[in-house]
Amino acid sequence: MSGSVPAPRPVSGSAGAPVRILLADDEHLIRGALAALLGLEDDLAVVAEAASGPEALAMARAHRPDVAILDLEMPGADGVSVATSLRSELPECRCMIVTSHGRPGHLKRALAAGVRGFVPKTVSAQRLAEIIRTVQSGGRYVDPELAADAISAGDSPLTVREVEVLELAADGAPIAEIAARASLSQGTVRNYLSSAASKLNAENRHAAVRLARQRGWV
Repeated sequence: MSGSVPAPRPVSGSAGAPVRILLADDEHLIRGALAALLGLEDDLAVVAEAASGPEALAMARAHRPDVAILDLEMPGADGVSVATSLRSELPECRCMIVTSHGRPGHLKRALAAGVRGFVPKTVSAQRLAEIIRTVQSGGRYVDPELAADAISAGDSPLTVREVEVLELAADGAPIAEIAARASLSQGTVRNYLSSAASKLNAENRHAAVRLARQRGWV
């Protein structure tokens, strides 16, 4: 028979074994569909699934995956928080974030946490499989559009305390409640909210929360 023989697909797992994957996403339908599609790849194996941040950590500790694919927004702990914990507990596990709400601030937090991949949920399963192989082999992948947005947005001007107070104000809580939850005086809370609004050129704290969320700073 004439013609060239296709080169075998490289296998990234240890000792030629499939890459062991943890999938963490609170949307069961999406998680199940992704697990089924990745399961069609000979060199990839989904060994554990989770629907929340704490469950993702438990599954990672139990199964010790090569790659953890983490939804950015999950109950209990977000994907970046999980990645931060795994970086110290299981440094050999490479983490990726998938999200339908990528913001510049989210990307910067993820990179600071040691995340190796940051991918929108619009990516195809085939492309995701390629990115998993890249990450497992020691590379990094960041969606180009998200990277461009992060560069143009710049760094957050907010202090840690301003972010904390804005997060507490996000659900419309009154000043007294925010002060009690943050262990601050009401006057101090007002000062932080006013400062945050000023830095964001927002007319009030509600607008400040909205703008900070749009940029992934809260």
